[in-house]
Amino acid sequence: MTIGFANDHTGVALKRLLMQHCQSKGYACLNFGADSTQSVDYPDFAHALATAVLTHKVDIGFAFCGTGNGVAITLNKHPHIRAGLCWNATVAQLIKQHNNANVCVIPARFVTEQQAVAIADAYLDTVFEGGRHQTRIDKIDIGIK
Repeated sequence: MTIGFANDHTGVALKRLLMQHCQSKGYACLNFGADSTQSVDYPDFAHALATAVLTHKVDIGFAFCGTGNGVAITLNKHPHIRAGLCWNATVAQLIKQHNNANVCVIPARFVTEQQAVAIADAYLDTVFEGGRHQTRIDKIDIGIK
């Protein structure tokens, strides 16, 4: 599995940490994010990750900005992207299990490194349940097949 990573200037440290963590678990990782803490515009990086997911360049993604909301809003503008904002491992598990989220968004200013690793592991280790949840997912994209 290949994982894409996107971030603005506030998410550089967590991105680096989680890329290393995912690589140590055997995942291939692609960087679509900023590599400097100099201020940048998060939509530029979120759009690049969404495109990579939609074109199957990556299977899933992680995205980071200060609150996580900016990248989540941007990612979710793309049809077929389901980006969930995760501030703990339980939420990460549920966005995969119930929503089959293809991007896990982490609020860089509000989680510790240890929490970010727990969030990533919960997301990666969880399987989508399907069933009634798939029926709901099928209703998300408006007018797009």
